[in-house]
Amino acid sequence: MAGYKPVAIQTYPILGEKITQDTLYWNNYKTPVQIKEFGAVSKVDFSPQPPYNYAVTASSRIHIYGRYSQEPIKTFSRFKDTAYCATFRQDGRLLVAGSEDGGVQLFDISGRAPLRQFEGHTKAVHTVDFTADKYHVVSGADDYTVKLWDIPNSKEILTFKEHSDYVRCGCASKLNPDLFVTGSYDHTVKMFDARTNKSVLSVEHGQPVESVLLFPSGGLLVSSGGRYVKVWDMLKGQLLVSLKNHHKTVTCLCLSSSGQRLLSGSLDRKVKVYSTTSYKVVHSFDYAASILSLALAHEDETIVVGMTNGILSVKHRKSEAKKDPLPRRRRPAYRTFIKGKNYMKQRDDILINRPTKKHLELYDRDLKNFRISKALDRVLEPSCIIKTPEVTVSIIKELNRRGVLANALAGRDEKEISRVLNFLIRNLSQPRFAPVLINAAEIIIDIYLPVIGQSPVVDKKFILLQGLVEKEIDYQRELLETLGMMDMLFATMTRQESSSLLEHTSVEFPDKKKTASCWLNRTKKNF
Repeated sequence: MAGYKPVAIQTYPILGEKITQDTLYWNNYKTPVQIKEFGAVSKVDFSPQPPYNYAVTASSRIHIYGRYSQEPIKTFSRFKDTAYCATFRQDGRLLVAGSEDGGVQLFDISGRAPLRQFEGHTKAVHTVDFTADKYHVVSGADDYTVKLWDIPNSKEILTFKEHSDYVRCGCASKLNPDLFVTGSYDHTVKMFDARTNKSVLSVEHGQPVESVLLFPSGGLLVSSGGRYVKVWDMLKGQLLVSLKNHHKTVTCLCLSSSGQRLLSGSLDRKVKVYSTTSYKVVHSFDYAASILSLALAHEDETIVVGMTNGILSVKHRKSEAKKDPLPRRRRPAYRTFIKGKNYMKQRDDILINRPTKKHLELYDRDLKNFRISKALDRVLEPSCIIKTPEVTVSIIKELNRRGVLANALAGRDEKEISRVLNFLIRNLSQPRFAPVLINAAEIIIDIYLPVIGQSPVVDKKFILLQGLVEKEIDYQRELLETLGMMDMLFATMTRQESSSLLEHTSVEFPDKKKTASCWLNRTKKNF
């Protein structure tokens, strides 16, 4: 058995998404840390200044978390009812929030009691933000109004009553202190100018608007509502692109630090990442519950997602691996000591390489020693069937080629046969594995058919396997029917092309018999 040849592991095309730079970038996060809040997390906002703490609005409290802390470092709880939309000022020193009772409160990060309280709305305030000059606050409420407040004097400056339904989202321009945008459940997004006392732009989103976002340049506006994310040109008021990549309502929007990627969160429990040049989805995150809020830290170091079940999911970017500054020196080879370090091979020299010893895998060692059941058990380990299922399929194929697959599968107890059935159920529907695994499934059914009914666990798995096999047979039947229809269409097209070609040839080239008879008649007349 010195000449044993290891089993050739068949390579299959990699299924799933392509590995791109975006995939590598957005997958480079650690396992998420989950923090339980008192209620649904309606807003997450990062401080623009170091140390980049973030504010979490949930129920009637606002918690301030450090970037790497799992416990709040500060709590604001001076709310009579539910709090909404806690937002940092550009310098990170002040925090403003709305509430269910219609009040707007301004907090100093270093204190606990509110610095200012703005009273004027008659219903819940769902959106607040600071203007670019840092001295005014914009608020929108369920009383259909949008108000502009002066911080130093604690007074209301302007009130806009152009919306006809709840105002649930808004943001202020970072470049112009007089411009701010609001979105409403009346399906419109409006831009207001404090100098004209009215809206200067209004666009129709077509769905109740849940979130709006201004690009840093101020030239583009993003609105989300229903299943749609729409990008607008602010100068022309025209729709540039409409994205429909979510299955449920899109609730929140966020821009990456570079501005090159747009993120959207939805009630379908997914976060989509779009390229802002092509507006195509370049990556996607999955979460356990519907998403209400989303925020990215400075340089995308941390991504925080708030969900309806009160869970706050925090992902931190992995630190780059430290490289050894001084690589380990290799010792010189034996021939260096014999001929010298700089010796070059001469014309008449013969270089003899020492053959490298090949190490067999554990399953190859078992196959070499005819331990077929042991070899099959090794490739049915969880680490193998999850990471490298093609190895398991290759061993099953090799055992079938040797004619000993039935012997390897026979004589197994409930636990062992359950592992085999689990692997078949998991991979039988994959086209790359189906030819090998269907044959294995038939052998298992033939072996264990007499003992069916003795174990409810095994019986349940056999029922699942039966359903998968029947579904696969239906797919194959439909594919064969489709293939037959396509063959008939191609045959009809080929027949039509050949008949048209013959007709064309008969017109251009007259019948040879007619031509010959005409020539003979002319010859007889001449003689």
